[in-house]
Formats: sequence, C-alpha cells, structure tokens
Amino acid sequence: MLASRLTITVLSRPTPAISKATPALIRTLSTTPLPKPPHLTQLTTPEEHALARTWVAAFKNASLSRSDVELSFSRSSGPGGQHVNKVNTKATVRCSLDAYWMPVWARDGLVKTPAYVPSTSSLLITSMQARSQSQNVDDCLLKLHALVLAKASAPLKNEPSEEQRARVRALERAEKTRNKVVKKTRSDVKQGRRKGGWD
Repeated sequence: MLASRLTITVLSRPTPAISKATPALIRTLSTTPLPKPPHLTQLTTPEEHALARTWVAAFKNASLSRSDVELSFSRSSGPGGQHVNKVNTKATVRCSLDAYWMPVWARDGLVKTPAYVPSTSSLLITSMQARSQSQNVDDCLLKLHALVLAKASAPLKNEPSEEQRARVRALERAEKTRNKVVKKTRSDVKQGRRKGGWD
C-alpha cells in the first residue's frame, strides 16, 4: 500500500528540469536575431541616411535577448525585508560596443552616456526595480534597447513631408513677389529723383 502511494506521488509531480527550462525555451524561440547594421562611421550622403534609417526601423521592431549581452546578478539594496539579503535580484547587463548588432555611427553618442564604461569599451545597465530577477533582466534589456535606438536615430535627418515641401515652395514664391514689389518701389523713387523731384 505504501509503495503504491509513493508511486502515485512521484508520477503526479512535474519534472523540475522541464518546468524550469520551459520559459527560457519559449523566450529563445520567440526572439529573432537582431539586424546587423551597415558599417557606416558617419552619415553624410542620402544613401547612407537611407541605409541607417532602414536598420533603425528593423531594430525598433526587434528585441534584445539574454544571448545578446553578458548578464550578472547581485544582491539588491534598499527596502524589501529579508528577501533582499537572501536573493541576487539586481541584474546587470554589459554589452561591448563591438557587438555585431551595435551601429558604428552611434558610438560617439553612446560614449557620452553615463552607461559607458571606458575601461572595457562597453555599456553597463543595471536594474533592481522589481523583486524578481527575471523582471530586472527584462528591464535592463529594454533600457539598453532604448538607449541604442535613441543614439542611432539621433544623427538621422528627417525627410520633409510633401505638405511641408509645398508650404516651403509657397513661402518662397511669396518672398519673391515681396522682393519684386520692394525693388519696383525703390526704382520708382530713384526715377522720380532724376526727373527733378517735386517740381
């Protein structure tokens, strides 16, 4: 009787290795590889701007995964009772500026951010907002994604819309008309002076 109860108990439990691996496996399968940026040190020509804009649009829709960065964990400081003293929930993400998905033209901007670590030429992002290690990792990845996206987008010149171009053309025409009127008025005044003025 005791043996049958033990068998039932063992069979009803899920296998620990499978239950722990499932979320990571799902996350790995759902992420797509990050787009590789064009090797552009500066954005000067319209073609370079177009290439960079295409990469930025693709990167905006992509998401960083744990495999794209180096992860480390430590004990979180601040309130939280005994939990913070026992569990390593603070997440730290490190990413080299030489990573394959890092745009070269954004490096000048990234180097000026507080996240830049000169000794390792990398970006360092930390998070301890949540009590969950996994949530803090996700927060770090979102922060890093937003930072790289902002610095890669900064040098891009926005193309004016057709409405803006039409407005500029209308303003230029109005300016030409105004200049013609002013020139005509000056010409008339000068001709009046030559003819003898007020006689």
